[in-house]
Amino acid sequence: MSLAPIEIETAPQPTATVIVLHGLGADGNDFVPIARELDLSAVGPVRFVFPNAPVIPVTINNGYAMPAWYDIFQADLVRREDEVGLRRSRDSIEALIAQEKARGIPAGRIVVAGFSQGCAMALMTGLRHGERLAGIVGLSGYLPLAATLAAERSPENQNTPVFLAHGTQDNVVVLPRATDTRAALEALGYAVEWHEYPMAHSVCMEEIADLNAFLLRVLA
Repeated sequence: MSLAPIEIETAPQPTATVIVLHGLGADGNDFVPIARELDLSAVGPVRFVFPNAPVIPVTINNGYAMPAWYDIFQADLVRREDEVGLRRSRDSIEALIAQEKARGIPAGRIVVAGFSQGCAMALMTGLRHGERLAGIVGLSGYLPLAATLAAERSPENQNTPVFLAHGTQDNVVVLPRATDTRAALEALGYAVEWHEYPMAHSVCMEEIADLNAFLLRVLA
């Protein structure tokens, strides 16, 4: 990662952690305002961790270097994938989870969440993690390396709640990419909470409210 993660604690001595992974070209600051809109006081003090992706050349943007969890070769997103980059970033996120466990937060009190590329990394990491997590959140993204999931998934997270949300007007990660993700996860027996909103590649207040309810439930 290019910079140390940003951390916000809702109160001293957190008992749960939400790791939030930003999208392509953004950084850890991107979702800090949205996290501040959440009210998780009913589940006790929560630590939000906002890591920063490394700065790498991105092929689809003519090789321009920007924060990215992995390279993107074409708009289709999945026909040709940066497996090396995806796996490297997964290792970095696994290290963050390990750090939270070392600080006293059990895996069952950790949620991995992300937007767009961050959604891809949340699914990539969370479904393969060796201990049961509290929840996995994917916003406006898709499932990467889908063909390898059946063989690589962790049985410990088979019953972990998954929150997927997407905009019906998204022209960056088109809706069919997200509905394909939902179908793939459901075919493997995952419990997916699905939400659609009349928005583009963004976040809306209704979505934040639905996410708030999900987090209260999985961290209760």
